Amino acid sequence: MLRRPLEPKEYTATRYQELCRNLGVVQSMGRVGCALDNAAAEAFNSTLKVEYVHRHRFRTRAEARLKIATWIADFYNTTRWHSANDGLRPPHSNVT
Repeated sequence: MLRRPLEPKEYTATRYQELCRNLGVVQSMGRVGCALDNAAAEAFNSTLKVEYVHRHRFRTRAEARLKIATWIADFYNTTRWHSANDGLRPPHSNVT
């Protein structure tokens, strides 16, 4: 059976949270049972599949990795408008 490096209960442990706070690390996981914890990641995965993966055929996994990484770096992160950013492009975008 595969196991994540840290289980959710370990992420929410008081000692772990204190360590993160002391190191200046912002945890990406909120309180136990919060359905919004993975909302941004789920939205990104959905967008990736709908806007790119399902519209292309890849001959190999290596080709898929390269083309998907290129799409993310060249389009998703620089050009696409994001709902998490009030419908705006990322601030570092040179696109007008």
